[in-house]
Amino acid sequence: MSSRIVFAAAHVVAADERTVDWDATLAFRHHLWSHGLGVAEAMDTAQRGMGLDWPTAAELVRRSAAEKTGRICAGVATDQLTGEAGLDDVLNAYLEQLDVVQEAGAQPVLMCSRRLAAVARGPEDYEKVYGTLLDRVSEPVILHWLGTAFDPELEGYWGSADIPQATRNLLEIIHSRPDKVDGVKVSLLDAGHEIGLRRALPENVRCYTGDDFNYPDLIAGDEQGHSHALLGIFDPIAPVAAKALAKLAEGDTDEFHRIMAPTVPLSRHLFSAPTYYYKTGVVFLAWLAGHQERFQLIGGLETARSVEHLAEAKRLAEIAGVIEPEFAERRWRQWLASR
Repeated sequence: MSSRIVFAAAHVVAADERTVDWDATLAFRHHLWSHGLGVAEAMDTAQRGMGLDWPTAAELVRRSAAEKTGRICAGVATDQLTGEAGLDDVLNAYLEQLDVVQEAGAQPVLMCSRRLAAVARGPEDYEKVYGTLLDRVSEPVILHWLGTAFDPELEGYWGSADIPQATRNLLEIIHSRPDKVDGVKVSLLDAGHEIGLRRALPENVRCYTGDDFNYPDLIAGDEQGHSHALLGIFDPIAPVAAKALAKLAEGDTDEFHRIMAPTVPLSRHLFSAPTYYYKTGVVFLAWLAGHQERFQLIGGLETARSVEHLAEAKRLAEIAGVIEPEFAERRWRQWLASR
């Protein structure tokens, strides 16, 4: 898989509604590493901002980084803030988390901040915050652009609700410090926009697709380039994705697409609106695959999707080859009987 840098945004395994099952959570990271995927830690898939608080996220980063056997990056955000906060408070919150991630030995991912979106007056405030952060980093980082389908509170990020203008604002930040930016992870679910953005990036800056609808074509790329990946869907499809990426590394693009194609209907289903509840389906499939003993999420989020939605997820996962049908059927019947 050397032709692409690929991270799977990993979920956390809940011991109960409030606490993390650390053994099972770390075992799942080793599962991802064993397939040659990097781990994107403490990201949205880990319920960042939807049940996972900053102290627990910090512990998660430290524990995962201490056990890493492959690539690891980790989310830097501002979710420790409570009450009213100004721009300086947002910056200081980012800096606090950046120090934790760097000290742990993970590559920082500068995540979008709801608090920054709320207080920023325009692109100059984004330049101030991100410029300061990039000046502080000890290695090139990944910037993170999460669209409103994933988080409606991020409307107007980068200083404009107009996506082309927001893109220009982001590119100005990147072009001002290209040696500090490893790449940008873009999750707008718009393949055309992503292709345009990656073609406008400096030569040394990667585009990491976060598009869980169109990832095979974006990763395969075209004559002008390709995307790398930082994807939530790679959590449940890791073994299949690894096989496909190995074929791509060999130059067999047709076989890459053949293996990946059945995973796309599954991903589009899991990430269907409201998209931010995709975590429920991801954990459900981890349970059906035997990676954990309970179908439970932090904060009780396992109830966020209907029985019908989960039944379709199971069917599509079987077609995609990411769960073993007989084992999954036993667990499915067990779960239905317990309701």
